[in-house]
Amino acid sequence: MQLEEYLARDDRIVLPLGSTEQHAYLSLGTDAILAERVSVEAAEPLGVPVLPALPYGLTPYFGAFPGSPTLRVDTFLAVLRDLLDSLLGQGFRRFLLVNGHGGNMPGAALAAEWMAANPGAQALFFSWWNAPSTWAVVERIDPEASHASWLESFPWTRLEGVELPDERKPMVDVARLRAEDPAGVRRLLGDGSYGGVYRRPDDEVLEIWRSGVEEVREVLEHGWR
Repeated sequence: MQLEEYLARDDRIVLPLGSTEQHAYLSLGTDAILAERVSVEAAEPLGVPVLPALPYGLTPYFGAFPGSPTLRVDTFLAVLRDLLDSLLGQGFRRFLLVNGHGGNMPGAALAAEWMAANPGAQALFFSWWNAPSTWAVVERIDPEASHASWLESFPWTRLEGVELPDERKPMVDVARLRAEDPAGVRRLLGDGSYGGVYRRPDDEVLEIWRSGVEEVREVLEHGWR
């Protein structure tokens, strides 16, 4: 009933996109946790509803790490299309897909294709962590930032009782990684991190977080045509 009342004055809604996959010493749900939380914090002052994060995405390369289920590409795209179609039928017209997982990038093409087929609606695909302003903060703090490194080590993605290593892990050769099957990916990665330090001071990661929230809010408020 609250959403029915909301639709009488606004047609925006946020769908966070995550993944459930290994993150070295961090939560398997890191990508979904971050996508949903950054969406909620960005949307709350605007009164825009945020759906629960889609917890599964595209992560076939981590298939040798237990607890890392993947959808097929066509399944993932079909799920996104079904969600957009059904929400459109309920009266929503502007959709912000806040992505928290690099493997989900095929969703950007789906959003553009869907929008072309539904000219009265808009679907924006936005990866929060590497958007221009937020990534500029990351690079200023420490450019060696990637999967399961300090960049994703927030107070709400760390696991109770799990200690993070103190050393700086050498960055993986991403080109070589992309040539490997899941077993080869696990051999190259070891603990699952792509490299860099595992944790930086909270004041630094929270600076990144604030930038991410502000950038998502800017798109949600002003990114529509």
